[in-house]
Amino acid sequence: MKELVVMSGKGGTGKTSLTASFAVLAKNFVLADTDVDAADLHLILQPAVRQKEKFYSGNLAVIRSDACTGCGRCHELCRFAAIAPATRATDGRSIFTVDDIACEGCGVCVWNCPEKAIDFPEQLCGEWFISDTRHGPLVHARLTPGAENSGKLVALVREQARKLAQKQNSAAILVDGPPGTGCPAIAALTGAHSVLIVTEPTVSGAHDFARALKLAQHFNVAAAVCINKWDLHPELAAQIEADARAAGATPVGRIRYNKIFTDAQRQGRAIIEMGPGEWTDDITAVWHQWLALAGLNSSMPS
Repeated sequence: MKELVVMSGKGGTGKTSLTASFAVLAKNFVLADTDVDAADLHLILQPAVRQKEKFYSGNLAVIRSDACTGCGRCHELCRFAAIAPATRATDGRSIFTVDDIACEGCGVCVWNCPEKAIDFPEQLCGEWFISDTRHGPLVHARLTPGAENSGKLVALVREQARKLAQKQNSAAILVDGPPGTGCPAIAALTGAHSVLIVTEPTVSGAHDFARALKLAQHFNVAAAVCINKWDLHPELAAQIEADARAAGATPVGRIRYNKIFTDAQRQGRAIIEMGPGEWTDDITAVWHQWLALAGLNSSMPS
C-alpha cells in the first residue's frame, strides 16, 4: 500500500490546506492526519467520528506513601531530579515523592526500591480516531497537551490507516504530516513511498525546506517539492527549485498567492472547493504531477 506524505520544514507554508484540496481530488484514498500535536485537517474536513480509542504510552513512577520507608535509594539514583523528600501526612515521617513533570519514566527507581513501594503505571497520552469525511475516511489523533510519545502516536495512526486501506482496497493513503524534522516528522516519513515537501519563498522557508529534504533523503524517500505563494518572491522560488533539483528532488509545480486560502479556512472548506480559478488549476497540476512521479495513475478521476 503506497503512502503519499505531505510535509513542510516549517509551519505555515500551507501544507494542511493543500492536503485538504488533494483529498478532494483523490479518489478511493484513505486520509491520515499525523500532525498529532496540533492537528488542523479536521477543521477543514469536519469528520464524523465512528471509532474512538485511548492512546496509552510511556510510564510514570508513583511512590506509595504508605509503603515508603524513606530510605532515599530512589532519590540517590534519579538522574532527572524528579524525586524529592516529603513528609507523610499520617505520622509526620520523612518519605519521598515523584514530580510528575520531571519524571522521564525510565524505571530505575522502580527496579531499585528495596520495599517495592513504587508503582509504574502506563500513561494515558491521548486519543485516536477513525472518522468519515465528505472526501473519504480519515484516521487522526490528538496528543494530550504536554504528553510525550508523539512519534508512537504518529506510527499508530499510520498503522491504522494501512489496515483501513487494505480492508477497503483503497488506491493509496494520503498523509498530512507534521511540520519540522523532529520525532513526529520522522515517524510520519519512514517507510513512505513519496513525500511532497511544501515550502514558501522566504529565507526561513528555504532553510527549513533544505532540512526536510535531507531528512527524506536520509530515509530514502523519493521527494517532490511544491512552492506555495511563489509569486511573492519569484527569484527565491526559482532558486529553491534549482537547489531542489541539484539535491535530487523534483519540483512538481507552483501555487500562486491568493486571499481565497483564508476565505476557505474561515468557511471550513478546502481551497479547491471554492470554485474554479487559478488556484484550482495550480493545485490540480501539482496533484497530478506528484501522482505521476509516485507511479500512480495520473489520470485518476478528480
